[in-house]
Amino acid sequence: MNVKTIAIVAAILVIIGAGIAMARPNSENNFWNSMMGGLNNGINGMMGSGMMGTGNGNSGMMGSGMMRTGDGNGGMMGSGMMGAGNGNGGMMGSGMMGAGNGNSGMMSSGMMGTGSSFEGCGGSGTAGVFNDATPITIDQAEASINTYLENTGKTGLEIAEIIEFDNHFYAGIKEKSTDNYAIELLVNRYTGSVFPEMGPNMMWNTKYSHMNWNTQGTDTVTEEQAIEIAQKYLDTAAQPGTEVEGADAFYGYYTLEVIKDGNVYGMLSVNANTGAVWYHNWHGTFIRILEVE
Repeated sequence: MNVKTIAIVAAILVIIGAGIAMARPNSENNFWNSMMGGLNNGINGMMGSGMMGTGNGNSGMMGSGMMRTGDGNGGMMGSGMMGAGNGNGGMMGSGMMGAGNGNSGMMSSGMMGTGSSFEGCGGSGTAGVFNDATPITIDQAEASINTYLENTGKTGLEIAEIIEFDNHFYAGIKEKSTDNYAIELLVNRYTGSVFPEMGPNMMWNTKYSHMNWNTQGTDTVTEEQAIEIAQKYLDTAAQPGTEVEGADAFYGYYTLEVIKDGNVYGMLSVNANTGAVWYHNWHGTFIRILEVE
């Protein structure tokens, strides 16, 4: 390692150390001028309201957080890389893939999302092409997923179900040999592009993700416990009339459909080792579902 490289690393460590030293909570548990911001209102923090935290993030690098919702002002990601809400002055506006109103963001209302946009490089979608485009059908989404699985060499996997939301298509993918759920995919409703779902699919999947934070090999939360945890979360989150029924067991976590008035209302996941809940706030409104035999 040469002298220049050592100097750069040392400078980075000093900056990180200074950020941590400056982080001090006040009586409302907010972090002012901290490196990561706080869980509520984060002012001038590197991450605004936190990498994945909720609330109003002002002048933070990530605005209201990398993946969460809220109003993000002046943050690099606005309201978040993938979250919904109003993003002002953020590089991504209201999020890379989320819906909402994005003002002056590079991607404005989202690279792949919908909504109103102002002065954004991408308008309400990449190059502003989505506003008047016709969505693909759920059968075309199925064909795109099968092509994706073949092209990526995942020939041992197959589609279990496809759910169409107004933001994109969601697909649960199973292993052919075990019938176990393996990965979750999203499909762009206009281009048919297929990509791995963010959130638990990337962070908690202990077999198929290289980004997972969970290294425990044996699940400690049963399916029944996951359902109970998820329902308690919905009740606590004050979402009246919503409930969960069954749970799809992935490696390291469960994904459950949230039901309201007999239809899919949303989705959430429960970590199979910690019991942590992650609500999927990026789907939008349910349209239809296709069960694949």
